[in-house]
Amino acid sequence: MGIPLDKASFLAVFLETLFYGVFLTLYWLTLFVLFKKTDIQRQLLIPVATLLLCVATAHLIIDFVRALEAFVFKVDTIGADTYYSNLASPLDLASKALYITQTTLADGVVVWRCHVLNNRSLLVAIPGCIVLLVNAAIGYYVVWSLSRTPGLTSVSTAASGCITTFYTLTMLVSLTCTISIAWRIYHTRRLMPGGLATLLPVFIVVIESGALYATSVLALLISFLVSSNGEYIMLNIIPPIVGVTFCLIILQVHFRVGGNSATEQSSDPSGIMTSIFRGRSTRDRNFSMQPMAVHITEETEIIQSDMISGKNSQPVSGGIYQL
Repeated sequence: MGIPLDKASFLAVFLETLFYGVFLTLYWLTLFVLFKKTDIQRQLLIPVATLLLCVATAHLIIDFVRALEAFVFKVDTIGADTYYSNLASPLDLASKALYITQTTLADGVVVWRCHVLNNRSLLVAIPGCIVLLVNAAIGYYVVWSLSRTPGLTSVSTAASGCITTFYTLTMLVSLTCTISIAWRIYHTRRLMPGGLATLLPVFIVVIESGALYATSVLALLISFLVSSNGEYIMLNIIPPIVGVTFCLIILQVHFRVGGNSATEQSSDPSGIMTSIFRGRSTRDRNFSMQPMAVHITEETEIIQSDMISGKNSQPVSGGIYQL
């Protein structure tokens, strides 16, 4: 027996509030970490995290207003179940539009990370941008289609197909980019001394961050395909989960992998780079292994790493590493 629509909607608001509280806490911790970093990192990561928080906040406020109308103000007139069945409600459409905005922004960040990690290859950027634009267009078309739907009617077949496509593309973008990033880390590190032994912490950061988001979207897709009201629960909790995932990437790198002090890092030659950073690689005839502190630009952590250098080295600009 499936969960009734009114109970699913009430549970959705409760769980969204819970995950929003987690996101808000992680957001302030992330700000504390980022404010100790350079201006370049602040200009990139703080605006993205703040935008994710703003969208999640607006989504939560709209869902609270809808819950008040359904369970308090209009409970004696139309009832909560009938209220939530109105797919053309302006507040419901606004909530769905914010969900699409949040997921598109999250997918954009993932594609950007994958693009930078692959030496800013256009073979990654162009297909990724095309998929993002197509997916966003499909999502906003669904919102427009629902706005033209008479009240208390089911989703049309065309809109249902678009919704399935939107969820599927969202999940595929997350999985594809996560696998690509993990493979790039392995391919870059496997030939270096002690590389495989230091891969585990990095893989945990990458896989966990991608799996949390992809699993949530998968649950949303499955619940929609089986016509379960659990879809409404997932629609509400994914916006804060997107922010939680973004903040966890930064905080995991800082506390789990890169939380050592500068003194400890300088004395530990087996430290690893755990994020995308811009630097200069070196070539030379006489190679030697020297520990060097590197500056990370995306995940905002300074971590010890083994880099190849020599006496007569020549810098090669544009080197990008993820270890």
